[in-house]
Amino acid sequence: MASPATLEPLQLVGVMSGTSLDGADAVLATVDGSGLAIVSHLHRPFPDELKSRLLSLQASAPCELDSAALAANQLAEHYAGVVLAMLEHIDIAPRAIRAVAVHGQTVRHRPELGYTIQLNAPARLAELIGIDVICDFRSRDVAAGGQGAPLVPAFHAAVFGSAHEHRAVVNLGGMANISDLPAGVNQNDGPVRGWDTGPGNVYLDAWYQLEHGGPFDRDGALAARGRINQDLLRRLLDDPWLAKPPPKSTGRDHFSAQWLARRLEGIGQLPREDVQATLAQFTAETIAEGLASEIAQVARVILSGGGAHNADLAGRIERALASRLARAVQVVSSASMGIPPEQVEAAAFAWLGARFLAREPGNRPGVTGARGGRVLGALYPA
Repeated sequence: MASPATLEPLQLVGVMSGTSLDGADAVLATVDGSGLAIVSHLHRPFPDELKSRLLSLQASAPCELDSAALAANQLAEHYAGVVLAMLEHIDIAPRAIRAVAVHGQTVRHRPELGYTIQLNAPARLAELIGIDVICDFRSRDVAAGGQGAPLVPAFHAAVFGSAHEHRAVVNLGGMANISDLPAGVNQNDGPVRGWDTGPGNVYLDAWYQLEHGGPFDRDGALAARGRINQDLLRRLLDDPWLAKPPPKSTGRDHFSAQWLARRLEGIGQLPREDVQATLAQFTAETIAEGLASEIAQVARVILSGGGAHNADLAGRIERALASRLARAVQVVSSASMGIPPEQVEAAAFAWLGARFLAREPGNRPGVTGARGGRVLGALYPA
């Protein structure tokens, strides 16, 4: 098989829906030996019924298999709608696309038990769009003894790595994760590491939705008005998982609604903005701790994911990191590096789809803990 360096340019679509459950992002990208160029992007929110069904699948319930199958079919229809609408908007026929690489929706992530489940109906999706579908990117890494996550550090190294500067990428999705990119990593000189740090936006969004009914705290405006409650912050930080060294990954299985409810018990009636501010500080502290303890020499932090648009959260991360390192570190949006934050993960799966087609490993054992590099994904031909 040809390596990515010798591949003819391919047009692939990457599709991502993350733990924030806000919807699906599709990115059309051209991938070749020189890298990746984004052609188009479209986001489509999940309808309320699908979002509720996916939320209900985060924990065991009666008729779970039936609910999962129905949700998977709905997901495939939603993914198809996003992909076809994007292609129609830019007047590109489906036959011009080599493949659609779809992450699916994580509803269980238990690598310690040997499995991870990304809900999807790839056969249905292939029927609906008439394009080859590549899916199931995480299970092979788990089978090889890895965490199955995070998978994006290899992509981060390819597009954000520097020959001279030690960088880190912080993805602020529902959960947050770090990619460690030493100088030279973009030229395969030096190891890539990555790990989850804990909740990113998941509790920020959940609390805001509970108190306001809106989707999220835009720009962190509510959190910026609040004061940190130190008692609540101590309770949030008091979790053994947070102290575990990398490699590690997590999800709603661990950081669930019940996890937060237990820590809010007996705390008293706090102003809603104080709770929002404390949840934002919790996310910032866990990220800053991960960076300072594992990458003390970091020179630049690149923020991606939906949370990168949260100015209050970005400022909290920058201040918490400066406090730990006793020096300022530049914290920037991935947009300043050429890829808007909301497009990074979907672009990463387009890139991983190209790795699959070339039969090249898509994981990094130093990130996931797998026994070695593995070709990730499964193919459903159109």
